[in-house]
Amino acid sequence: MALDLDLLDDEVLAFLAESHLAALTTLRPDGTPHVAPVGFTYDADHELARIITFPAARRVHNIGDGAQVALCQVDGGRWLTLEGHAKVTDDPDRVAEAVRRYAQRYRQPGDRPDRLAIEITVTRMMGRG
Repeated sequence: MALDLDLLDDEVLAFLAESHLAALTTLRPDGTPHVAPVGFTYDADHELARIITFPAARRVHNIGDGAQVALCQVDGGRWLTLEGHAKVTDDPDRVAEAVRRYAQRYRQPGDRPDRLAIEITVTRMMGRG
């Protein structure tokens, strides 16, 4: 079921705040899907999902200068799929914000001098929260 990004109910927002991993799907250069488990956060005010990562990750190479991606979180019969345009950033402020939000949802990640952030501008959300 498609959800209105401007009118997400409390159940959906609570599900997006619980400590669950998700599957990030990107496309390899040959067009085949690459699916990887990731922790992510969702900023409803900006319709933005954030993932912390590192330069050698396959997802970083697949996204390159920008790509369409899907991010799916499942817990029993509850599920959400977030689709949108992803970009990778090394901007220190943006990476710090991604780390801060990750620490709130999951745990404080270890220090990593080459940390990157993936920002997904969410254009569609489907599911049952």
